[in-house]
Amino acid sequence: MAQPLMPHATASWLVDQTSLSFEQIAAFCGLHILEVQAIADDTAATKLTGRDPIRAHELTQAEIEKGQADPNYVLQMDRQPEAMTRTKGPRYTPVSKRAEKPDGIAWIIRNHPEVTDGAIGKLIGTTRTTIAAIRDRSHWNMANIVPKDPVTLGLTSQRELDAAVAKAAKAAGIEAPVDTKFDGDKEALIGQLRHEREEAIKLADAIARGEVEAPVLVGGYPDPFKR
Repeated sequence: MAQPLMPHATASWLVDQTSLSFEQIAAFCGLHILEVQAIADDTAATKLTGRDPIRAHELTQAEIEKGQADPNYVLQMDRQPEAMTRTKGPRYTPVSKRAEKPDGIAWIIRNHPEVTDGAIGKLIGTTRTTIAAIRDRSHWNMANIVPKDPVTLGLTSQRELDAAVAKAAKAAGIEAPVDTKFDGDKEALIGQLRHEREEAIKLADAIARGEVEAPVLVGGYPDPFKR
């Protein structure tokens, strides 16, 4: 069943302005009856400012009167609220991260100068004016800007950054850079796994020859207290 856009505020208005039962208000607003009771008793966490569902075109006065005349009547919404959608614009960035945007922009400009200002704006969620000021070093806070990886700063994802860099490289007719920063870790992990596999094979062979006893397993792993 459709619900009003602001159910708690709507419930507060209906409690104050009508004689509808708590059950009717709870059903219309999609709330538990105890929530409506708390609103009526002013024991909710905060005092709610009522929202008139008639002015919002979610209820009609005639519908309210039907409900007041019959406690068993289920209120019908006059018009469902329109879904809220975000308009096109720069990527939203939490306030705590906004001060770090110039650092992320500077990092991209330094490491991937082929990425356009428009692409940077979409990645970081900033304006072309800010990007241009950092490019030509006329930004008001240029002395304190330190290039930092925007992925590390949490301003964008590695996938989005790689896609933007690859697209810019293709447009510029250059070879897209290959990210090798994890290559060393990958090789080390492969070496460790290979070593563990070899040790497991040696242990299995020794157990088969009767040279050592099979380890006692606890939850699928050797018991550290059994030698």
